[in-house]
Amino acid sequence: MITLYGIKNCDTVKKAIKWLEANDIAHQLYDFKTQPLTAELLTDFINQSDWSLLLNKRSTTFRNLPDEIKNNLTDEVIFASVLEQPTLLKRPLLPLNGELNLGFKVDQYQTLFANK
Repeated sequence: MITLYGIKNCDTVKKAIKWLEANDIAHQLYDFKTQPLTAELLTDFINQSDWSLLLNKRSTTFRNLPDEIKNNLTDEVIFASVLEQPTLLKRPLLPLNGELNLGFKVDQYQTLFANK
């Protein structure tokens, strides 16, 4: 069973779940609204990607950050901010085969699960 990380009311997460269900792929959602994002989990995400890809700068959460945070995006500042507000991450996050896949696109998932 795979784990998809995100929030259940996110439209992109909903599309990914719908695709997984339609393709009979066993999955579970790790919902950041109901389950905490731990430092260990966030570290795993960072080790599989980098901040420039992980951080959703178009999100309302990011736009609402104080300017002193947005203008000082060091690794430490981003890490603490994301732990406090996991919705700063792009969604969904799908760790699979040692890679962290960000977002949802039908062709991307078809390729990822071609040999399911």
